[in-house]
Amino acid sequence: MPTQRGYRQACGVARGLDIVGERWSLLVVRELLLGPKRFTDLQQALPTASPNALSDRLRELADAGVLRRRQLPPPGNVRVYELTTWGRGLEPIVVALGTWALAAPPTAEQLFVSADSAMLSIRTFFAPGPEQPEATLRIELRDHGPAGVFGVRLTSASAEVSHEPPEEPDAVLITTTDALLAAFGSDDLAGLVAAGAVIIGDPEVVRHLVAGVRVPASTDKHSNGTCGQGGRADRRQTPPER
Repeated sequence: MPTQRGYRQACGVARGLDIVGERWSLLVVRELLLGPKRFTDLQQALPTASPNALSDRLRELADAGVLRRRQLPPPGNVRVYELTTWGRGLEPIVVALGTWALAAPPTAEQLFVSADSAMLSIRTFFAPGPEQPEATLRIELRDHGPAGVFGVRLTSASAEVSHEPPEEPDAVLITTTDALLAAFGSDDLAGLVAAGAVIIGDPEVVRHLVAGVRVPASTDKHSNGTCGQGGRADRRQTPPER
C-alpha cells in the first residue's frame, strides 16, 4: 500500500492492513491459494476489478513480498503470479475471515462465485466420515470453462484440492458452480443430478464428497441461506467471502 494511504501505526493489525487492506488484495490472495495464475485467469475470477486496479494490487503485493511473478518454461512460456511462502501464511486468515462473514446476510449484488472459491470451500469445510476411504475425483465446473477443472483427493483426514486433476480418477463430476454449492451437506445426489450434473465412475465417491462439505449455517434469522462470496439467499450452502 502506498505510504500516504497507510495507517502509520506500529501494531500488527495496522501493518497487516497496510499490506493487504486495499480493495481486491485479499481476493487476489484467495485466487492464488490453489496455485499460480495468469493475469487473464485473475481477471476471469475477479470480473468486476478493472485491469488497472488488478495490476496495481499485483504490483503492490509483489513489492510487499506476498506474491511473485514467474515465467513458466516452455511449452507454457507465460507469466504467472504465485504466493510466496510468506504470502501463503495468509490462508488461515482468509479462511477465518470468510467463515466469520457467513453470519452476515447476503445482498442482491452478491451473485458471482469464482471456481477457486467454490473449491476452497471443499478444502475448508470437508469433514470425512467414519472410515472414509481414500478416493480421487475430477471436478469440472462447466460455467467456468478450463479454469473450472480441478482434482480432489479424499483422505481419512481431509480433502486435498488442486488445479491438476488425476489421470485415472475414481469419479468425474461435471456440473455448475450453483449446483455444486446447493449439494453441499446433502447425502442424496438426486438434486445434483436433477440440476444437470453428469457423474462418471463411482457415484459413492461423489456422494461422500458433497455430504462431507458442511458449510456453517448463517446465524442471521432473516437469511434463507448462508452468505458467502457471491452467495445467494436461496442457496442452501454457499462458500465464505474469501
